[in-house]
Amino acid sequence: MKFMKLGSKPDAFQTDGGDSRYVLSELPSDIVIHVEEARFFLHKFPLLSKSSLLQRLIIEASQNGTDEVYIHDIPGGVKTFEICAKFCYGMVVTLNAYNVVAARCAAEYLGMTEDVDKGNLVFKIEVFLNSSIFRSWKDSIIALQTTDALLPWSEQLKLAARCIDSIASKATSNPCNVVWSYTYNRKSASSDEIVEARKNSQLVPKDWWVEDLCELDVDLYKRVMVAVKSRGRITSDVIGEALKAYASRWLPECLDATTIDDDSDAYSMAYKHLLETIVWLLPSDKGSSCCSCRFFLKLLKVTILINAGELLKEELMDRVILQLHKASVSDLLIPARPPAPTTYDIQLVLTLVGRYMRQAGVAEDGIFLNNLDQEMFQTDIDDESLLALSKIVDGYLAEVASDPNLSVSSFVALATSMPDAARASHDGLYTAVDIFLKMHPNMPKAEKRKICGMMDVKKLSKEACIHAAQNDRLPLRVVVQVLFFEQLRAAGGSQPPPPPATSAAMARLVAAEDDDDDGVGGDWKSRALMLPPGQPTPSLLKKQLGSLKLAGEDGGGGGGEDGRRLARVSSVANQSSRLSLSSRSRRMFDRLWTGGGAGKMLLPGGEVVSKSSDTSGSSQSPRSSAKPPESKSSSSSSRNRRYSVS
Repeated sequence: MKFMKLGSKPDAFQTDGGDSRYVLSELPSDIVIHVEEARFFLHKFPLLSKSSLLQRLIIEASQNGTDEVYIHDIPGGVKTFEICAKFCYGMVVTLNAYNVVAARCAAEYLGMTEDVDKGNLVFKIEVFLNSSIFRSWKDSIIALQTTDALLPWSEQLKLAARCIDSIASKATSNPCNVVWSYTYNRKSASSDEIVEARKNSQLVPKDWWVEDLCELDVDLYKRVMVAVKSRGRITSDVIGEALKAYASRWLPECLDATTIDDDSDAYSMAYKHLLETIVWLLPSDKGSSCCSCRFFLKLLKVTILINAGELLKEELMDRVILQLHKASVSDLLIPARPPAPTTYDIQLVLTLVGRYMRQAGVAEDGIFLNNLDQEMFQTDIDDESLLALSKIVDGYLAEVASDPNLSVSSFVALATSMPDAARASHDGLYTAVDIFLKMHPNMPKAEKRKICGMMDVKKLSKEACIHAAQNDRLPLRVVVQVLFFEQLRAAGGSQPPPPPATSAAMARLVAAEDDDDDGVGGDWKSRALMLPPGQPTPSLLKKQLGSLKLAGEDGGGGGGEDGRRLARVSSVANQSSRLSLSSRSRRMFDRLWTGGGAGKMLLPGGEVVSKSSDTSGSSQSPRSSAKPPESKSSSSSSRNRRYSVS
């Protein structure tokens, strides 16, 4: 830190322990100057020779027959008046970045200019400012911080503006020319590091200056950043780093609605002004990657909790949706303000996802609209971005599903906010559904079917299918679908779609097992079992969607040698997978296998294969084209004996 010493005489100012100050001298004091609560017992001659204001006040006091002068509004108060008084006596005075601005304002107030005496205090302070303070990076910042308490004098004398200009010129200079001290802790650099361009091989980072400015008051910080941006030498990403560092310094990491409600006025006024300043300083190009989505979501979180206003909220939401696919689940867990029943703001996430999908050109029904009007949509949102956002939404669903106050409608709305083509896998959605069902054990069956109907069992992994087959919380129809498609996958995953006869058998199984059979057979069969070969899927993500196509498919039935091979492979796969299934799942699979008849399996094309012959090792199974018998009593007992697990 730079400093300057004025005067040569030793300091002779003394205090009596109270508010009185006097000068040790053989001559008695002849004037008493009152500054705020303090009294200075001084001599007229040294003061009259340096200060035009004291000349006038002392003369007026003498004319009134008194030796007391009152000064109430001197900038800096008692301390700065003492500095000026010592200078008048020629005593040693030390000026530095902490007191030079106050001393300059007080000297101007007292009229200690060149008109009164050559080499007066104003002149000497100006020399010190220009030769030392404004040439030093840190001293300029410290001096700027002191200007706030010296208004309006610091503005009238342009001291704040000169400090800001000094700071901006250094921040926008070429990093290769940085030779002054600065603090850079963001990459474990040492404090007060001296960087010399020619002697130090370590490169100075472009954002070396952002941390030192974080200690400024928000209004001063705004003025400095405006000056930095106006020079046009700093890129938007560096501006974003500076704003991020400043927000991290002054915005709390942990903030909830309870904290805000406890002291709403104190938080709202300070944080709202801070948020407005940061958002106002953001680069005007909303599409630039100057700041991360996490940073914008943090600002949005505080904006909502302090109720900073809709304009600020909308501005941040517009920036968030451009990078929503880069967010994390924890970033989206924004607490809801009362009287919302849920812990987190579900409606906000729904709004963000909806705007993102419209920006990507996807309608509410999941249809891609990019080919309708290219000017309406942000066409640079690619398939990978939609897949990433789908994983984020599923992860968010799993987090909020544990909230007992989350309604079925909200859960379904958020789950269906992403088009089906954007989900390459339904494992994440299954996890969320399972958690939701666990937290709502008394949910009506109709709502259970509605929630589970959003899942496509063909997009579940093998591990998820094994879990779902043993999950007693799932409706029976879902377990049947899982078992059926898992058997197709175990048989090679290359068989044609099941014929109507198999679908009918599965429908009868569900009707027999489900107490409430409303809606059996209609929607779930058309989704999972009756998909005709070649049904179109959304074209944008065909490579992730895939299709269940069977080898050996010739457009007709699945009879002959191909049918017998399917029966044998399916029988072996069934025997191995049955060991991992629960008793309920084994019972359902037995019924599905037999199609309602004892020891028979329905093959594509309506053929029926005897399971007993396959399990006994025979490769030639007798075939029958007759319909499966309706009676189940005899088959049930034989099946239990044959496949009992010890």
